[in-house]
Amino acid sequence: MSLSRKTAVAGVFEHPTRFAPDKSLFQIMAESVRGALDDAGLRIKDVNGLCTTGIGMSGMGIVGLCDYLNLTPNFVDSTSIGGSSFVAHTAHAAAAIHAGLCDVCVVVYGSTAASSRFAIGTGGERGGAGDPCDQYEIPFGPTTVGAYAMVAQRHMHDYGTTSEQLAEIAVTTRLHASMNPAAKYRDPITVEDVLASRIISSPLHLLDCCIISDGGGALVITSAERARDLKKKPVYILGAGETVRHAARGQRDFLEIAAAQSGRLAFERAGVAHKDIDMAMIYDSFTITVLATLENLGFCKRGEGGAFVSGGRLRFDGEFPINTDGGGLSSNHPGMRGIFLVIEATKQLRGECGPRQVKDCKIALAHGTGGALGTRHSGATLILSNQ
Repeated sequence: MSLSRKTAVAGVFEHPTRFAPDKSLFQIMAESVRGALDDAGLRIKDVNGLCTTGIGMSGMGIVGLCDYLNLTPNFVDSTSIGGSSFVAHTAHAAAAIHAGLCDVCVVVYGSTAASSRFAIGTGGERGGAGDPCDQYEIPFGPTTVGAYAMVAQRHMHDYGTTSEQLAEIAVTTRLHASMNPAAKYRDPITVEDVLASRIISSPLHLLDCCIISDGGGALVITSAERARDLKKKPVYILGAGETVRHAARGQRDFLEIAAAQSGRLAFERAGVAHKDIDMAMIYDSFTITVLATLENLGFCKRGEGGAFVSGGRLRFDGEFPINTDGGGLSSNHPGMRGIFLVIEATKQLRGECGPRQVKDCKIALAHGTGGALGTRHSGATLILSNQ
């Protein structure tokens, strides 16, 4: 059964903090929930579904958050698939509402990664205890940035992609961040600045890598019927898909990522085509993440990503705007960024983005990546519309 336009995002809130040593993880989450409910014109007593996961939360963390918020929901989901989790949660909440499991579901995330000095991506892969892959990857495997760097090396080797082309992604997101008062880094940069920044893991420079910040956000999901009577214009959920990729017992094509499958499912379920998408929020842990994702989602052919991201195409006023909030490269990256993709896409569809607003924005796509390209990762794709 199709879920298209049966449910909607009714409220969003992005916590303005980028560094909050005075706040706890749960405090950031609670303030985000309150902000999203205020945005929707609802109250905490209306909430009977909750979705969350995140850095610093144990497997039972969602129960502690329910205690903190004094919630006893009818539906809970603590799916943990990395940075794409909250894109997947949005789809899970929609399915739960359509199935009658809850009426109003909040998706929430919070992190104190920066103020807690959590060095995201610099150590070896950290999996759960008992994961048989970790016995090799923790002592001998790549860092997170090392895994992404190998994907970039492979793309450059196979297709002649250049560091200058990757740098254009960072330059574009910084332009967008300059128009976002909440963004952590707002000073303009050039391709030359990116190439002059130090190498972190060849060929990726410092400015090819996401920042580390504190932060949080929340979404309110409800039925389309109920959303139409609330404070803000509904943003309807058209379709979604999610999946994972791994080493496939050594048979893996490392330039085919999870987005190839999750994107196909989302487009099929939404009943729209690539040409219908007015803007996209693409997880940008690194510049190569964006390029590989755009190819795998089908916005350009494999090997053509370097040319596709060049020439200003990705700017807010370009042919295919992406990451208009400044992305993980310049605005915020508290460790898991998927929720901010849905928040910004929703704001764009409402026409609330001021100087970085995409003209005539009617359909938006959000794609989250969790884990690491080159080892094991997840992908979740969501297509939204204001129509």
